[in-house]
Amino acid sequence: MSDGQGLYLHLPWCVRKCPYCDFNSFEARGTLAEQAYVTALLADLDAELRERPRPRVASVFIGGGTPSLFSAEAIARLLDGCAARTDFTPDVEITLEANPGTAEAARLRGYLAAGVNRLSLGIQSFDDAMLARLGRIHGAEEARRAVTMAREAGCANLNLDLMFGLPEARPGDALRDLEQAIALAPEHLSWYQLTLEEGTAFGRRPPPLPEHDLICDDYDAGLALLAAAGYTQYEISAYAREGRAARHNLNYWHFGDYLGIGAGAHGKRTDAEGRVWRTTRIRHPERYMRAALAGDAVDERSQVRGVELATEFMLNALRLAEGFPLALFEQRTGLAREVIAAPLAEALARGWLLQRADWLQPTSAGFLFLNDLQLLFTGLDDSAVAA
Repeated sequence: MSDGQGLYLHLPWCVRKCPYCDFNSFEARGTLAEQAYVTALLADLDAELRERPRPRVASVFIGGGTPSLFSAEAIARLLDGCAARTDFTPDVEITLEANPGTAEAARLRGYLAAGVNRLSLGIQSFDDAMLARLGRIHGAEEARRAVTMAREAGCANLNLDLMFGLPEARPGDALRDLEQAIALAPEHLSWYQLTLEEGTAFGRRPPPLPEHDLICDDYDAGLALLAAAGYTQYEISAYAREGRAARHNLNYWHFGDYLGIGAGAHGKRTDAEGRVWRTTRIRHPERYMRAALAGDAVDERSQVRGVELATEFMLNALRLAEGFPLALFEQRTGLAREVIAAPLAEALARGWLLQRADWLQPTSAGFLFLNDLQLLFTGLDDSAVAA
């Protein structure tokens, strides 16, 4: 676990909104106001830190949208501004998401020169017809070329995003995508099932998806393929070479604190009294920028109380393949472990969790039925929490 917190920076623009995407993103129209947006981000960070101790930051994640629409100069100014306002750890992990359709060799070199030391490429599939169904702006050849450019630019820590359970997928399609991704030898793979989210184009008009049995067969075969290639599953949809697990994401799963800066960004903070607070920024980019420059871009601020704390912790921590100590539950929530005793006993009885002394770990069945496992911890009784 990290000795610092995370910093998430949201850059909300993309070339075209994908039909499955439920992130806070907007299609770029005309000239991108990147320098004005960076100014707003830094003003927002100043406001967030106005009455707080200077934070120690162990990871930075620049997400979107499509951050690779921004110039290297804008990213350098943003990272320099963040480093001047916080204390980056000596080994700080700095990730930038990039779309293969917007990747350029000179720009990738510039990102690395600016301090980015981890690139995350949104590949999703290596099948051109599938990419078209997903609304992606790149093709398979562009995806491979983006990996080559990232390596030639000097990137030594590369993640590829890949999905399975895609529209009209046939038996073996997911494995063929996975084999091609593994052949490119990334340090990290995010391999996750397509879900139809409410409010997205796919949510409104669902495409034909493969049968559940086909998805399960491909998933089981994919796990074996990844393990044989030397990738360890450390989270429900994350696989890494030794020492390459994403520190920023691990902080989320361990219920750690993180600053969330940018249009629609979410943050979590534990104050000096041990109270946990959630913040959400204004979603619309132009309104966000005006509010940030005026000194307050927070749209919602709320305290996480009582059994909400227990539920939020468990929803995150149950995603970890290695599990977690119950002592971490008590440390991060301030609650006694007895609060989760009843659902924990049921999860153990169903074979979804293993307990060794203080340590809890999801079983393979627990991962297979993760939604059901998490659901056990969502109906907690507030009376279990001492006043």
